[in-house]
Amino acid sequence: MARDIDPVTVSVIQGALENIAVEMGWKLMRMAYSSIIRESEDFGAGLVDAEGRGLAESAQSTPLQSGPIPGYIRGMKKIMAARGETLNPGDVIMHNDAYSGASHGPDVAFIVPVFFDGKIIGYSANTAHHLDIGSLSPGSCGIVDAMDAYAEGLQFKAIKIVDRGQPNHMVWHILRDNVRVSDLVVGDMEAQIAAARIGAERLTELVQKYGLETFQAACEAMMDHAERLMRQAIAALPDGEYRGESAIDGFLDDPARRELPLVATIRVKGDQMEVDLTGTAPQVDDRPINMPFEGTVDIAVWLTVRSVLLDTAEHGHIPVNDGLVRPIKIIAPKGCLANPIFPAPTIARFCPGNALADTVMKALSLAKPEHVSAGIGNLKVIAFSGVHQNKPWVHMEIFEGSYGGRAGMDGMDAVDTLFANTRNNPIEDIESHLPLRVRRYELREDVAGAGQYRGGLGAVREFEYLSDGGASVEGEGHRYRPWGFEGGGLGQPAKLELVHNDGSVEELPSKVPHRRIKAGEHFRCVGPAGGGYGPASARDPAKVSADVMDGLITVEMANKDFYVALTPDRTVDRLATALIRNREA
Repeated sequence: MARDIDPVTVSVIQGALENIAVEMGWKLMRMAYSSIIRESEDFGAGLVDAEGRGLAESAQSTPLQSGPIPGYIRGMKKIMAARGETLNPGDVIMHNDAYSGASHGPDVAFIVPVFFDGKIIGYSANTAHHLDIGSLSPGSCGIVDAMDAYAEGLQFKAIKIVDRGQPNHMVWHILRDNVRVSDLVVGDMEAQIAAARIGAERLTELVQKYGLETFQAACEAMMDHAERLMRQAIAALPDGEYRGESAIDGFLDDPARRELPLVATIRVKGDQMEVDLTGTAPQVDDRPINMPFEGTVDIAVWLTVRSVLLDTAEHGHIPVNDGLVRPIKIIAPKGCLANPIFPAPTIARFCPGNALADTVMKALSLAKPEHVSAGIGNLKVIAFSGVHQNKPWVHMEIFEGSYGGRAGMDGMDAVDTLFANTRNNPIEDIESHLPLRVRRYELREDVAGAGQYRGGLGAVREFEYLSDGGASVEGEGHRYRPWGFEGGGLGQPAKLELVHNDGSVEELPSKVPHRRIKAGEHFRCVGPAGGGYGPASARDPAKVSADVMDGLITVEMANKDFYVALTPDRTVDRLATALIRNREA
């Protein structure tokens, strides 16, 4: 069928599908109540065919939200088939099962089946991270002491939240009675339903315009095209085996659950790739840093491979659909961190998954070194909460990481990395809605991953409580320094401190169960620095001088780490620099 349709029609329908997904995303973001969706853009939207194959996703949102949507659909279909349930026009399905396609419990999907001539031809769906899902402590992140999946909050396994156009009021009652800040959570969910319905309407209009046969032929052709692009990119790599190893903090204050290895072995043969995660640490049965195989692990692998092999800067626009993933096989032993067994908890899978993506990048660096970055600085999420003026509040803040240096470019400073891609919350928005004050927000200036192209810098942020409250923290990157590449230096780990009212400073690990915080106390979050790319002695001295003048590194660092001597006015002392670099050569 795909061979019988002209490429212009395929391109037009592909563009229409992509525009529908983007429109869904913008509509959701603008209707959302909470800042995690409205400002951080921690959501995803997409269109999926009747078989559960991805057709298009919202390009402006995070890959960790949009990427899993086909898996949500497949998980929903499997559960409903086992129950003997069917879908009807007007249905809306709510789904967040981390063992049936969902990324983790707080990322709740709303799915609208799209009917044409009485048959399902596809699905319009979106996901979003919700402020609270009824877990053991306030918020939907930092639940780092959850002992099993049941402690992580409400589980919605393919539930008809709307049945043939009629709301299921009992489910809404359960939601309102069991989640904190339910006005925000329910408001966000209603926005999701509206956005999914918009996508379904637009998809129906597209099929009506071109006819079902032409539409389906175009979908097959565009998926085949994406598959060819990926196979060509894989075939351009040398056949062989490429191995990357790293480790995550785990729980640094717990000897039995700390310093856990991640392993990725990539095997390339012709136009096919196998990513084998054998060697990754066993699952942690009673702590939620396990990563769902479908919904987190697969997205970490696919996103990294796609970014390295099909960089848009080189290849232009790349259609994101099921075809891209067909040539890639992922292996993960049952019962490891990357393929846990229910009911192992998974709610804090965000940072381990990002570390896994970095490990895949490390393996790919051996096959395509000019297209990778050095080691990334990982992220951190704090769930702030409390009761203010007799009203409970919850806020989730994502603290940026940084990229490692790349061929020809320094690493990006203070950004979300790899599969995260969320945005920061504006200070004005935080302080106008919450009893928090942002005391400090600036680039970290005391460290840098030295290299010909230096690693990106982390941010330093301080949040002060204006009334008594609480917090919990999930993060990574306190124990291990981001890796340098091709002679580049190691980056620097992150730090987290709680400054008490008496001026004493408490250093905290990367994961902190919920604890009470007093008014006036504040968190100081110091972001990581990415690894360097290439030897520091090859860095242009003028760039080192510019970094010093910009206050990004010190004169001492310029001399010690980059082998550059500066004059009193911070310009390059060329003779002294040449002597230092000759001595180091």
